[in-house]
Amino acid sequence: MSDKKLKIVCFGPGPAFKGGISNYNTSLGLALEKEGAEVHIVSWTQQYPAIIPRDFKDRASKHDLLEGTQIKVSYLTNYNNPLSWKKTVNFIKKLKPDKVIFQWAIAIQGLPLGYITKKLFKWGKTELIIDCHLVVQKEGSKLDRFFSELGLSHAHTYIAHAYKTANELKELLPKKQFEINETGSRATPPKRSIIKLYHPVYDLFKPVPNFDIAKAKQEMNLKENVFLFFGFIRKYKGLHQVIQAFDIVRKQRNDVSLLIVGESFWNTLPKNSLGSKIKKTLFGLAKKIFLKKTDDEQNYNPLALVDALGMQESVFIYNQFVPNEDVHKYFQVSNNIVLYYLTATPSGVESLSYNFNLPVLATTVGHFPETIEDGFNGYLAKDKDIQDMASVMLKALAHPIPPQNISKSSEKLSWANYAKAILNS
Repeated sequence: MSDKKLKIVCFGPGPAFKGGISNYNTSLGLALEKEGAEVHIVSWTQQYPAIIPRDFKDRASKHDLLEGTQIKVSYLTNYNNPLSWKKTVNFIKKLKPDKVIFQWAIAIQGLPLGYITKKLFKWGKTELIIDCHLVVQKEGSKLDRFFSELGLSHAHTYIAHAYKTANELKELLPKKQFEINETGSRATPPKRSIIKLYHPVYDLFKPVPNFDIAKAKQEMNLKENVFLFFGFIRKYKGLHQVIQAFDIVRKQRNDVSLLIVGESFWNTLPKNSLGSKIKKTLFGLAKKIFLKKTDDEQNYNPLALVDALGMQESVFIYNQFVPNEDVHKYFQVSNNIVLYYLTATPSGVESLSYNFNLPVLATTVGHFPETIEDGFNGYLAKDKDIQDMASVMLKALAHPIPPQNISKSSEKLSWANYAKAILNS
């Protein structure tokens, strides 16, 4: 890169928050600093409307992911307080950054992000980049398009992790002229750039060399071959399909286990507290107005299938948020990760699995056919076909994917290359 030290603001949830976008924003900041940039993370204090009945803070992790770095984190932006949006704009202006990168992953944030990006766009002294994890929401609502247009309209450059996302962005903003590239080059205004990149392989979480895999498997009562479901339990991730497919597999093989690790997304607040009850009531009313009935997932409970199908002896469940320092052990005891999603955008769990050389078993939805070469770094199953999903799991046992294939397929998915494209170096 050039001799000039660029100053970059990464706007998104800081490391105090749970979830993939927080991990992603932190990883991006680390990668940019390694490339020589001065990095500031500007974070939410509250990411969503106050009525959402969920605790988004990471209260379990003890390891500081930014330890040993010069990255400064400022928690400023409260979704529910417009005065904090103005404060955020003024803070960023005072930093005088060369680039501001916004993480975009949900339409409802379009209200504050639309305000912040519009003000900075008019200011005109920094490149605004929106990193699009998706454009079309996994669970759509009547207001999604409005909020998405609001939040995505004011940027000079966009990043898409799949061509599908890039095309959806063009459809959402038909009046804007776009140029797509995979190198990081910038279009000449009034054209806007879409840099088609990828979801980089996480390096926050790595295998622990001396980890006793055999002991860990014994403690979890896991058999020789382990299929892993990891991450927040949400309807679009299709855990119910994973369980149903595994039920077929376990009846044909006695050497298999299913490891389910993750927090039920809507069950993080105390059930009997008055505050929780009020939030759930208000959120329920809002969903009836804005969500299609089929999109309501608050009562989604796929774990009940384990008891209903009598699978307790073959399944180990850790139904809690996993602290950063414990992530590695669940991947190290597993042989394959199972992503039988109903809909998909580039997945942090998929990226994480590559860092542990785990093959990915996924459905043919979303971006998966772009990232998974059937038979090379994983296997693809037909959408909504439980029998085919089971067949794919059996195929993965009969014809294991060599670990070196996973390494080879993830070589180009580095954070260093990603950061260089953003810095255009």
